[in-house]
Amino acid sequence: MAADSMEIDDSLYSRQRYVLGDSAMHQMAQSSVFLSGMGGVGIEIAKNIVLAGVKAVTLHDTKQCETWDLGSNFFIRKEDVLSQRRRVEAVCPRVTELNPYVHVDMSYSALDDNTDLSFLRKYQCVILTEARLSLQKRVNEFCHSQQPPIRFIGCDAYGICVRVFCDFGDEFEVSDPTGEEPKEIFIQTITQDNPGVVTCMDNQPHGLQTGQSVVFREVNGMVELNSSVRQVSVLSPHSFAIGDTSPFQPYAHGGFFVLVKTPKTKNITQFPAHQAPLQIHAAMLALDTFQEQHGRLPNIRCLQDAEVLLKLTEEVNATLRNKVSTSVNAELVRCLSRTARGTLPPLAAAVGGLASQEVLKAITGKFAPLQQWVGCGAIGCEMLKNFALLGVGLAKSSGEVVCITDPDLIEKSNLNRQFLFRPHHIQKPKSTTAADATCDINPDLQVDAHLNKVCPATESIYSDSFYTRLNFVVTALDNVEARRYVDSRCVSNQRALLDSGTMGTKGHTEIIVPKLTESYNSHRDPPEEEIPFCTLKSFPSVIEHTIQWARDKFENAFVHKPSMYNSFWQTHNSAEGVLQRMQAGESLDGSFQVIKLLSRRPSQWEQCIALARVKFEKYFKRKALQLLHSFPLDTRLKDGSLFWQSPKRPPAPFDFDLNDSMHFTFIVSTARLFAGIYNIPYSEQVVSFSISMTDETAKKPDLVKMPISSEEEREAISQLEEAIATDNRLQMSPLQFEKDDDSNGHMDFVTSASALRARMYSIEPADRLKTKRIAGKIIPAIATATAAVAGLVALEMIKVVGAYEFESFKNCFFNLAIPVVVLTEPAAVKRTLIRDDIYFTIWDCWTIFGHEDFTLSDFMNAVREKYGIEPTMVVHGVKMLYVPVMPGHSKRLKLTMHKLIKPSVDRRYVDLTVSFAPEADGDDDLPGPPVRYYFSRNGETP
Repeated sequence: MAADSMEIDDSLYSRQRYVLGDSAMHQMAQSSVFLSGMGGVGIEIAKNIVLAGVKAVTLHDTKQCETWDLGSNFFIRKEDVLSQRRRVEAVCPRVTELNPYVHVDMSYSALDDNTDLSFLRKYQCVILTEARLSLQKRVNEFCHSQQPPIRFIGCDAYGICVRVFCDFGDEFEVSDPTGEEPKEIFIQTITQDNPGVVTCMDNQPHGLQTGQSVVFREVNGMVELNSSVRQVSVLSPHSFAIGDTSPFQPYAHGGFFVLVKTPKTKNITQFPAHQAPLQIHAAMLALDTFQEQHGRLPNIRCLQDAEVLLKLTEEVNATLRNKVSTSVNAELVRCLSRTARGTLPPLAAAVGGLASQEVLKAITGKFAPLQQWVGCGAIGCEMLKNFALLGVGLAKSSGEVVCITDPDLIEKSNLNRQFLFRPHHIQKPKSTTAADATCDINPDLQVDAHLNKVCPATESIYSDSFYTRLNFVVTALDNVEARRYVDSRCVSNQRALLDSGTMGTKGHTEIIVPKLTESYNSHRDPPEEEIPFCTLKSFPSVIEHTIQWARDKFENAFVHKPSMYNSFWQTHNSAEGVLQRMQAGESLDGSFQVIKLLSRRPSQWEQCIALARVKFEKYFKRKALQLLHSFPLDTRLKDGSLFWQSPKRPPAPFDFDLNDSMHFTFIVSTARLFAGIYNIPYSEQVVSFSISMTDETAKKPDLVKMPISSEEEREAISQLEEAIATDNRLQMSPLQFEKDDDSNGHMDFVTSASALRARMYSIEPADRLKTKRIAGKIIPAIATATAAVAGLVALEMIKVVGAYEFESFKNCFFNLAIPVVVLTEPAAVKRTLIRDDIYFTIWDCWTIFGHEDFTLSDFMNAVREKYGIEPTMVVHGVKMLYVPVMPGHSKRLKLTMHKLIKPSVDRRYVDLTVSFAPEADGDDDLPGPPVRYYFSRNGETP
């Protein structure tokens, strides 16, 4: 993002734009930040705000590089310590590399009680880390006194405790407290009353709060409401009052409302007691006092210092207006004393992510700032950084290796939040590049980088023996299906799984521990709401419908049809062979559709223009006319109500206009895509002339006819003969939708097609950015949330490795926009009763060892003898090995397990589903855990 021209580099910032919006991005590009302290927290903040794209950052620090900086600062190297470089000199060039649009400079001047602070006036935000409380107060007072006030943030991390404090002035305008995109909610009724009550269609929840405002659109009858803004008073999740509507005309039908976001002015210097974690607050204030009195932090594991800090904490608490109501937590204070000199990198990452988001809020006014103190005890890159700093996978000392895999290549948009990558890495593999970059942070780290997708197709690589070599699994996946698959593999192999994800400013972590917690598959997210086919085809009502329609048109015309066409010719080898078989009277599935495509195949650019012009006529005129012919505007339903009423919108067909830029874009982009699949070079110079030449001749193409007579068969044969005679190339080139390449015409097609359809149905169109997000199913992303979630996961990893008790583990959900951080215990694993005192959980797997001559009957007896329950049914995947009620299954008891299962040569075992006899006749069969059957006694390959 160039501050001078204020043009946003979408190829770099596209994912972040969806989080912050362009207005906030422009404000950042004009803002300068002063950041003091290049320890673990400071470098995290520096990384995040430079990736975000502020105008300038001054990095300040007065210390030299020390050995323990290598464990907390990922931009300090061993040679920096050996040469005794200043920390700020070591990190500044490496921070500069993160974003070419951000000017980064450094300062190592003293910053203390005697420093003239007037130099801070050129900054919009000042952040202090590793600073004494007295200095923080002095700098804060200076910043607060300026007009306008300089936004101040104090951030500290000592051992197991961290804190963040924000002062954005007495009055700070928040343009958008939540960042949530308002939705159009359709109206069922509006009463003519005082107050008038609005009820949502189909009992859809409105999600409003009393005091918020909404604007009305397209209301029929009570037209006085249209374009008016009304404050709401919530009555129920589906209804709200809007003041006096009795003077208005009666409500007839239709209409919708949208939340109106209004800026709010907040005082971001208050200290609400109920939000302060008072135990940590009192202990951290006491730590400040300890530093002032002793000129140092408590010594590591020093019992005497711990008792001094505990006494100070009790004294400090007694002076607080909002004090700890119960006794001071002595163990927390002692633990803080033991660890205060250290930095826990994941905790620094988590608080660094939170504090960085506060910096962006301070600059832009986007999202609700923190009020006030907080204390708390692209994910793959961040996770690897945490591994490197923590010393995970140090093969030289422990023989352990970190195995990573990712099939994707690096794109420019990754650079905005995946800080291990640089511009010269674009189009290189993510995994190997990340591995190399991580080893720069910690050369002793051993990383085994793969380029594979983890899925059923790669189980030969990521086999059970692979999983059993792992201590735990960490996922940074972007879809539910992949998460469920990895979870199932972890459960069957008894491995801990640390899952996480982000969407914009939101993040979640889920910790899955063998024998202790439920798994990811133990719960189901609500299914993603699909748009009904008839809505997409004929009755769109919101912009999401027209965008999905355009995306479907792309897939059908430029992906599915070319693929089907190629598949037909690959199946039947050659056109000549197909011709001979058809001449012999043979019926070939799909031949008529393929031959129609072949006969209409364009051979030059002008013909692609003609095809695009025909598509325009079909999409935006002919289909609408057909729909209005079937359902005229005055059509009424059986109950007398109008057919065309909200949310149904009648289409309004329109004629092609060469001077309309959206019409022109549609024709050019569609013609380009046709040229792409037919391997025809295109020329934009002849576009206007070609369109005008085809404008008058645009007509409905012949329908593809199904074979109902020998005449049509003869026509198809004739067309194929002609294609062969003219050496018509058989292969087409199916496209693959690529949203991030602006030069390929894909987004031009989807954006213009969606906008024209929206225009036809009187729906407000979306701009290219929003269309791209919806059509490309882009997940909004920002570095702050990524860093925070990776830090939280790494904290849980420490607990997994340390075999902590169940109560120690925490799942987390946070939203940095609000901001809120919620920590919860994972759901404990459920025990299922089979009978008497026999229970099982998802983590249980019973085992039976067999041999080559082991029969199904032997298997049933072995289960009965080993587990004391009568097996009644045995299933392998979808194959029923033994179901007593099925004909002939009793004879299977004598067959060997080898014969029934037919394992591959290298298969050591299979997991079988076994049901057990109920206690009473008529009851259902009892469930049980999977039974793992080994084909040999020692579990080796037979």
